[in-house]
Amino acid sequence: MARLLADRPADALTIGEMARQLGHSHGAVRNAALTLVTRGEADQSGTGQPEFRANAKTAAAAQTAVISPPGTHSPRAQAATARTTILAAATPRQTGPIRRAGGQLYHPRELADLPDVEALNRLRDADVPVLLYGPPGTGKTSLVEAAFPDLLTVAGDGDTTVGDLIGEYTQDDGGNYVFQYGPLVTAMTEGRALLIDDATLISPKVLAALYPAMDGRRQIQVKAHMGETIKAEPGFYVAAGHNPGVHGAVLTEALASRFSVQIQIGTDYDLALALKIDARVVRVARHLSRQVELGELGWAPQLRELLSYQKTEAVLGTKAALANLVGIAPVEDRDAVAAAVIKAVGVKEVAPLTLGKQLSASAVRQPPGSAGSAHRGRSR
Repeated sequence: MARLLADRPADALTIGEMARQLGHSHGAVRNAALTLVTRGEADQSGTGQPEFRANAKTAAAAQTAVISPPGTHSPRAQAATARTTILAAATPRQTGPIRRAGGQLYHPRELADLPDVEALNRLRDADVPVLLYGPPGTGKTSLVEAAFPDLLTVAGDGDTTVGDLIGEYTQDDGGNYVFQYGPLVTAMTEGRALLIDDATLISPKVLAALYPAMDGRRQIQVKAHMGETIKAEPGFYVAAGHNPGVHGAVLTEALASRFSVQIQIGTDYDLALALKIDARVVRVARHLSRQVELGELGWAPQLRELLSYQKTEAVLGTKAALANLVGIAPVEDRDAVAAAVIKAVGVKEVAPLTLGKQLSASAVRQPPGSAGSAHRGRSR
């Protein structure tokens, strides 16, 4: 990267231009360029489609190779323009756990006779947008994060605006107003994947700003910033998440038509058992899930709640974890959840986790060696 900039000292190069010349992914080139800027070995200008230029230190930086720590760069090492020429059968099968950006492990599941992360990467290579739908907590976001290490995410809700996607004017430290580009523009200019999470909670008028980037035009016009035209670099890809049971979530025809592949995501209860979550609680979740499918119930614990149960049990014990499991259920479903827990676990009763009576000072147990216990020992 430094050598490329040093060889062209008069030029200001975009990430896309450098990626094409170096034959690396846009994510990797972006990381390297920002590293040079942070080290003072290159200069950056612009924010929407940032440009990088050599400075007095760039030539020296080009003489010494710097090895970045593992995980610094995106594993999508080939140029986005070359990925589509790779035969699908040659893609490695990713069957083992994958560490996401936050450090959590994701366990791939089967999709179309492939590991799900591999299937999503093939869809990206073919530029086929995907919509994942299912109850909250089933792993939709986790799957996309595991598949695309270069991912940017927009958390959608009823208050999401066009500015949240494309960008808006903000005030800098000097009191001047500058246009700050949003995640859609960043993903387009850097050839990255973009997840619109809870997309169906976003106003259709806001989502309409996304559509020109997804169709044959692959560009948008930033009206708020002098009508600037932003073009999508190779590798730009859009995925979306939809929670059908959430109040206010509406999958419009316009949105659905933009996503050629729509995948239902549910909880893998066999995985929950493999993760050593209490088999009795997993059995409760399976039973409640069947009731939800039959329309007899509105809620069942998903993998997120089961993992939370496991952590709570380790800290507060089984009784408290069961009480919390009942307490996080919607009020209208709590009796059914409690009945299922009582039947499966064999307890007499279970109610939401609740504070009890206030403990008196004398009732609070002092840990061994504490000041209070030492004082009592001296008084005897």
